[in-house]
Amino acid sequence: MFISPMLPEQAEQSFDSEEYVFEPKFNGHRLILSFINGQVNMYTKHNNAVTRQYPELFHVPVDNGMDVVFDGEAVMVRDDGTHDFDGLIQRFQLSKLPKIKEAARTHPVHYFVFDILYLNGQSLTHLPLIERKRLLAQILQPNGFYHLAMSIEQQGKALFQFIEDRGLTGIVAKRKNSTYASARSDEWLAIRNYQYTEVAICGYKRKEFGWLIAHDGQTVGCIDGDIPADVKQTFYTAASSMITGQDKRFVYVKPTLKVKVRFRDWTSSNMLRSPEFVSFAG
Repeated sequence: MFISPMLPEQAEQSFDSEEYVFEPKFNGHRLILSFINGQVNMYTKHNNAVTRQYPELFHVPVDNGMDVVFDGEAVMVRDDGTHDFDGLIQRFQLSKLPKIKEAARTHPVHYFVFDILYLNGQSLTHLPLIERKRLLAQILQPNGFYHLAMSIEQQGKALFQFIEDRGLTGIVAKRKNSTYASARSDEWLAIRNYQYTEVAICGYKRKEFGWLIAHDGQTVGCIDGDIPADVKQTFYTAASSMITGQDKRFVYVKPTLKVKVRFRDWTSSNMLRSPEFVSFAG
């Protein structure tokens, strides 16, 4: 049984509030897990079936005869407690069953469960979040692969500081009385722990907007998100006298114009994940 997930809006700063619970934001992928009539089925947030990818999650730790649908995050956890998103994607993309089974043994995923949507024939989506969490804590029996996601009340700033100190992804703030809507909602707010750095613009896309960026002389990605029109104009005016060459995709410029960016993290191939323009540097 697939239930389309509730998705958070973005917020810029952590906060404290008695109306919210606060949870870590995991660097994995959303996983809706259905356990009905003894049959396990797993789905991404886009309703793609991924059951065969994660055999380590086949044993659902609930009482015999119980039917449930959980909402949570599939995560690959390193020894230091940080999350290996690139490793998770490699697991996700495996197609041959022997390799999947071997990876489940050598590089297992963990399922951090933060919500329960269905129980023994009844939808729970109409219940307030705080009631769903109480039920979840009673029903889930954590084991080596299933974990009850950490959740605290009121102290969002303290949790964010804890996350920031450990270089983790961020937090999610959820209203205690929020019902479960299968849509994006401002009842849930994602607050990301961005990293910041300075990069040089070394080129731009020929056919649509996008800046090719470099860090310490190495290309590390492309900025193609929303950028104010006046910033674009300033760049193109300056870049017109700095062109060094071009190919089918890019026009290359001297890497003298530097900008400050924020990004999620570094990939395993030393690229910036989802870089965003913040300001011109200097």
